[in-house]
Parts: sequence; structure tokens; C-alpha cells
Amino acid sequence: MGTVAVGRVNAANLDAVTLDAYGTLVELRNPVPELSTALAGRGQLRSEGEIRAGFHAEVDYYREHSAEGYDEAGLKRLQRDCAKVFLDAVGADLDPAEFAPAYAGAMEFDVLPGVQESLARLRALGLELAVVANWDLSLLRMLADVRLVHPFRVVVHAAGKPGPDGLLRALDELHVEPRRALHVGDDDADERAAHAAGTHFGRAPLPAVVARLA
Repeated sequence: MGTVAVGRVNAANLDAVTLDAYGTLVELRNPVPELSTALAGRGQLRSEGEIRAGFHAEVDYYREHSAEGYDEAGLKRLQRDCAKVFLDAVGADLDPAEFAPAYAGAMEFDVLPGVQESLARLRALGLELAVVANWDLSLLRMLADVRLVHPFRVVVHAAGKPGPDGLLRALDELHVEPRRALHVGDDDADERAAHAAGTHFGRAPLPAVVARLA
């Protein structure tokens, strides 16, 4: 199967749009101030540069292990392990299990510009919407926190992109054929997943994709 670029498709050719989360719907607020406060409150003073480097080390780990947070038990282990990666990177001798809630709590997200309006436009066009993301079990809670739950009929976490299974699972729940779906994402893993699933693909930002559908 192969993807078709969004420039070659319009809304009349579609029944559904699936969307990646991070970088497509939401962006991360700067976590460094919160992490600095959390460390300082435990007697660990670190520079902004040290904290930022530790955070990036944890991000690299999370990208490889996000699927391990598929259920509640796995999410707890994943958050502990991510906290350990961060603490080791900044040289802080703290209990990862104790620090994990503070670390996870420092990750706060904002809806990207134009996303709310774009989702409303897609719904007005009669398209079903789903989120398909390489995110842990907290995906649904995050969407609720930023008030993005209601537009979506299906939310698939731990999607395993660039594999197609998460996209195909979402489309099966929506009763939509892949050739009648568009996946929107911000990186090559999204494009490769769309290619493998046989859907159309549009690269974020979402408002630009939606403008080309009209």
C-alpha cells in the first residue's frame, strides 16, 4: 500500500482523519522551572543547563519505551524509569519512585495554535476524528486536561508507529477504509505508518493541512 499526499485529496474523498498528538495537536511547556523547583525542594540544586540536558536524556529514553506504559502498572514503571534516567543524568541521588510523580507533573501541555479551529472545521466537513499516538496510557488524561477529548471518537495510545497497527485499529473502530482516511503527523514515523496502513498523509501543522482540504 502507499500514501497519497494531502495535496492530491480533498474532504470529499475522506471519511476520517487520524491525528498524532505531540507536535500535531499539543506542545510541551518548558518543564525546566518545575523540575528545578522539584529538585531544589529535595536539596538538589542544579543549573538550568544541567536540568535541560537531563530532560533531553529522558526524552530519548521515553521515545524508545513509551509503549511500556500501555496500562496502569506499566505506566507506573515507565514513569519511575523515566525519573531514574533524569536523576542519573543530573547526578541527583534521589529515589526514582518518590520523584516520579513530581517529574511527570512537570510535563504540562498546550494546544498548538489553530488546532481548535481546525478540528471544528474537520467536524463541520462531516469527518470522523481519532488520535493515534506513540504516547503512554496518560494520553486520554492529557487530552482531557487541554480540553481536546470531545472531538475524538477514538483515542489509540501506544500506537507503535511507524508500524500501521495503531492506525488500522482506529480506522476499524471508526468503520472507515484506509483509502478513505487521512493521517496527520509531524514526523517521518507518522508518514511511514500512513504508508504502511494505506492512508493519505498530511504533515503538520494541522491548520495548513486543513486549508488544503477545502
